[in-house]
Amino acid sequence: MISEKSGLGYEKTRLHPLIVVDSIVTVHYFEYSSNYYFSGEAHDFWEFLYVDKGEVFVMADTKKRLLRTRDIIFHQPMEFHNVSANGIVAPNLSVVAFECTSPAMDFFKDKVLQVTEKQHNYIADIIDTAYQLFDSPLDDPELKHLTVKNDETVFAGYEQLLKSSLELLLLDMLQSDKGESRIAATVYQKESDIDLYARTLRYFEEHVRDQLTVEVISDAMLAGRSHLQKLFHEKTGSGIIENFSRMKIQYARQIIREGRLNFTELAEYLGYSSLYYFSRQFKKLTGMTPSEYSKSILSKNKS
Repeated sequence: MISEKSGLGYEKTRLHPLIVVDSIVTVHYFEYSSNYYFSGEAHDFWEFLYVDKGEVFVMADTKKRLLRTRDIIFHQPMEFHNVSANGIVAPNLSVVAFECTSPAMDFFKDKVLQVTEKQHNYIADIIDTAYQLFDSPLDDPELKHLTVKNDETVFAGYEQLLKSSLELLLLDMLQSDKGESRIAATVYQKESDIDLYARTLRYFEEHVRDQLTVEVISDAMLAGRSHLQKLFHEKTGSGIIENFSRMKIQYARQIIREGRLNFTELAEYLGYSSLYYFSRQFKKLTGMTPSEYSKSILSKNKS
């Protein structure tokens, strides 16, 4: 840091950023079938692949790795890489390509890391902001150019939010590796809420086949109903049951991509009272019926 004297005697400290993202190349969120395979490529920019759900095999140069949920791998410029599903589990993947010439990026060469809850939220912010900023379909694997929306709904700061979220993700990973403690007394409540939120999501996953109520969930989490509802509204903009319903449908989409159950079996497996109710919930949350979603996946696989 360099200090400068101002006219009134105050000293200004010039800040020197450690990580600067120069540009975004592509942002993707994929829901692949269990038999997905990408033959591979190499390019002159950085890229990370994050396993949001499921697991995949990733080849980076000559090393083949198995990545599971919450794993992230970085590919340095000109590193050949490919990816394939394991033939059993249908994966959800976030892939972000970007340009960054900061020397600190050397840390990420040949790195596979386990993502923390905080880092997971940064990745979610990147994807959410990309959906708000770009017209381009983020599930198109052939996408080479991101087109910025040109309408009144686009906030002028979305580009900076996208850049900042990516830089914060990289910086947090660098700092986590240093083992530095940054917990202050004022953030204990936030950390407690983050833990409660994460535990509740894990509870959802463990009971995704059940029919849960707000009271059952609150009792299991040893948390007040109103506090838990407020926490989920702050985190997601919707209530506890809405989030649980979305997780159920997310599991349904994965099972459809894996082709393990027919729709009647799937509705029963996930605890729905009838195929009609399951189909209605599926369309409400995805905009498609289960059969329409299945056909769209088959069409993407053929293409």
